[in-house]
Amino acid sequence: MKIDDPIYGSFEIREPVLIKLIKSSSMQRLKKIKQSGLPKSLYIEFDRFEHSVGVMLILRILGANLEEQIAGLLHDISHTAFSHLIDWVFGDTDKENFQDKNHKKYIKNSELPRILEKYGFDVKRIIKIKSFSMLEQKSPNICADRIDYGLREFHYWENPKIVKYCINNLTTFKGKMVFKNQKSASIFANNFLELQVKHWGGKDTILRYYLFSLILKDALKDKLINQKDLYTNDQFILKKLKSKNDPKINNLLNLVNDKINTKINPKLPLIKINKKFRYVDPLFLKDKKVMHLSRVDLKFKRKTEKEREKNKAGLKFNLIYNS
Repeated sequence: MKIDDPIYGSFEIREPVLIKLIKSSSMQRLKKIKQSGLPKSLYIEFDRFEHSVGVMLILRILGANLEEQIAGLLHDISHTAFSHLIDWVFGDTDKENFQDKNHKKYIKNSELPRILEKYGFDVKRIIKIKSFSMLEQKSPNICADRIDYGLREFHYWENPKIVKYCINNLTTFKGKMVFKNQKSASIFANNFLELQVKHWGGKDTILRYYLFSLILKDALKDKLINQKDLYTNDQFILKKLKSKNDPKINNLLNLVNDKINTKINPKLPLIKINKKFRYVDPLFLKDKKVMHLSRVDLKFKRKTEKEREKNKAGLKFNLIYNS
């Protein structure tokens, strides 16, 4: 199987287990689930499938064994339609961990255990993502997951010129991903923070998330969709929502996909929303040792702390819609 990835280049995948997993219906479903979670992207977008394959590839590039590559490929398999937006429906917007909580259950109820067992892999080991040190690390450390979606956001949206440089300056140290020097760690971390400020945690994104979550909450309450539907894909649910031809739903969908006024009107009711703060404080090599960027770059440390406090305070805006 040949894979042409926009970030890492071309690869020939020969391992039968990887080929079977990639072709499985569970993996193919991710092609119809956008990474951002919004029903219509206002910029060039990628899907959960591309990201999942990308995580496998960066693990492969850095020498991870086949078991960890498999875990990386499957790490997002349990995402519902609209990705982390579901955390705004019945999850936690500060943690955005609904998918993580359902990861084991989803895999066990899918066709994936049969594939893994056929090729001699223990599903109980594969689903323990935290046991793979290159794939997963506690925030703010870098890992294959954060590296890949960060690089893809740089490529499609933030700063495509730095992508190859960041990849070329990644290495491993005692089983963890690290940067080869302070410069590359700084470039990746500062651009990642820009994504948090301008995109993931920006006013525009938060408002769209909030508004679209209201549509899904109403649709679930009115039984227009059900929780089983959430494990289909974005377009399936959008088609169901539009089939009702409800003016309220249609108007709100148009608002989500159009320009949003983020100015506050003091005469109208205000609500406050908090969204997960995403940032990295990468380890990098120096004199055959590793250290966090914030230890030597006080400007980066202060900027990160400032943005974290702003995020913690939440976003206040007018309540423009009542369910």
